[in-house]
Amino acid sequence: MPSVRQGILLCALALLTLGVVMVHSAGMSIEPATVEVPVAPTDGLTTGGILGGRDGLFAAFAIAAMALGWLVPTRLTERLGTPRPDRLVPVACVGVSVLLGLLLLVYIPGLSREINASYRWLNVPVPGLGTVSVQPSEIVKWSMVGLTAWCAASAGARLERFWTGLVPALACVGAVTVVVMKEDLGTAALIAAVACVVLLAAGARAWQFAAMAPLGIGVAAAGLFTQDYRVRRVTAFLDPYADPAGDGYHMLQSLGAVANGEGAGRGLGHGLQKFGYLPEDTTDFIFAIICEELGIMGALVVIALYAALIGLLLCVVRGTHNPIHRLFVLGVMATIGLQASINLLVVTGLAPTKGIALPLISKGGTGWILTCFTLGLVCAIDRARERKPTVETQDEHGFPRESLFA
Repeated sequence: MPSVRQGILLCALALLTLGVVMVHSAGMSIEPATVEVPVAPTDGLTTGGILGGRDGLFAAFAIAAMALGWLVPTRLTERLGTPRPDRLVPVACVGVSVLLGLLLLVYIPGLSREINASYRWLNVPVPGLGTVSVQPSEIVKWSMVGLTAWCAASAGARLERFWTGLVPALACVGAVTVVVMKEDLGTAALIAAVACVVLLAAGARAWQFAAMAPLGIGVAAAGLFTQDYRVRRVTAFLDPYADPAGDGYHMLQSLGAVANGEGAGRGLGHGLQKFGYLPEDTTDFIFAIICEELGIMGALVVIALYAALIGLLLCVVRGTHNPIHRLFVLGVMATIGLQASINLLVVTGLAPTKGIALPLISKGGTGWILTCFTLGLVCAIDRARERKPTVETQDEHGFPRESLFA
């Protein structure tokens, strides 16, 4: 029977493989036929086309990143999992400053890339690949999980205090999410929600969060109502048929793709909505293409894989006694679970349209690589908990005496 970390690996590989195949299928296009050069019919889903493209290469990088995270030395995970209350303030300040600086890079001319009137990407030249788009908010999203877990565990009982515990923590989270919110409200809400889950698990009081809730709601409302397109998304969600060719178009096309799949689906590669009807079919609305081409069974397989992955991450949380490791894995579980849930709700018309990708399936090299690396770290944590160093094998600081690369 496979171990927990082997199960995590299998679920991640299954989702990633499905993602590569479905992104390739959703990215198919129809070339206009000419009399001079007849076009031979093809479904475009050849092995060479899937594995030889940029998406296949990014998937390979993601698998390598997962292996790298898996092989992180046990002693290194133990050192990173050691709370340092005396270093809490400088680490929090430096960490937040670095993340804010990374987010602000998207406003530097020549380095940023504007898509759909949003500055969310950086153009990074990579030898052999040309220019690669990197999404700083993805890096910040996963970095905040680790930073919040470390700071919450290092704060300890201090989190139970309102002014000297929870408020500084929420101020750090708020500073990052406000900057993210300017370009991406959905990701900002996800980062804030995961941070709140981690802080509550670390010992913060629920009534203190309730006291801060009006401020959080006010900030979210300001982010919503200061952007006209966000308001239109909400009104389109309430009544998409009021403007079926305008604001409601996206949601109606998504629902059409889901409905057209029926039970068995149209067949892999034979969907119709991807041919100029459904916007963002390879990214935010890839699940609609899965439903159309693979039917109910394909949708259930995706949901079952996410449920299995969340269950396995929960097993790691319960089996890990190191406070930082435990909070980190909890944050990873909350991030994947909430992100997948939001995406599925949006695609099925149960929530307003947001720019939230489906983890490990939606097209995006940055998201694939960072998600796989993070899951690899979870596997390394699971491996580390099985090692029980005795007093004789520890040095004067309580760390194992074996090599750092054991």
